[in-house]
Amino acid sequence: MSTSTVGTASSARTDRAARTGANKFADRRRELAATALVTIAEQGFARTGLRDISARTDLSTGILHYYFDGKDDLIAQAIWEYKSECARRYDPIVESSTTAGELIARFGVEISATLRDESVMHRLWYDLRNQALFEEGFRETIVALDDLLADMVWAVVQRHAQLRDTEPSIDRETAYALFDGLFLNCLIAYQRGDADAPEQIRARSGALLAASV
Repeated sequence: MSTSTVGTASSARTDRAARTGANKFADRRRELAATALVTIAEQGFARTGLRDISARTDLSTGILHYYFDGKDDLIAQAIWEYKSECARRYDPIVESSTTAGELIARFGVEISATLRDESVMHRLWYDLRNQALFEEGFRETIVALDDLLADMVWAVVQRHAQLRDTEPSIDRETAYALFDGLFLNCLIAYQRGDADAPEQIRARSGALLAASV
């Protein structure tokens, strides 16, 4: 085996090891962010620091500082993992619904369930989105998530129009503003004790979707 061949093989092994190490580091960041997310959601942005997260979990501040540059970095990772997964939940509905009525029904069930079962997490999302108007540390993540959620809403609206053999009567940005505003208002109502809010979001989102063509 030539010297150049040995050098190439060694370089390849080094590259693989580096990629493996980077992947493990990224995986560990995601795990830690998921663990911390519950505490952040319960306390809110302003009342949560790395020490608070450490005190409420089995994570030491040393571990948190090793994997994250600070509170903003941890929060950005945590909310990205959660909210991006939320956006992907609607993909099967868009892909497999065969009638407009089916799409409306399934979309309503999903959005109602997430409001009911994960209201604390969604409350955190709106808290962080507001904070990003002042804080730059995780602003890029919030902007990226807003764009991802707008894409999700638009995919639903477009598919509904397609199933009705027509075109949407609103554009992407308007669709997102309408559905986001509706969800936020129902979330506020639910947080204030309105047990009917999940049913309201189901019915109103269906009506809004039907009116989007």
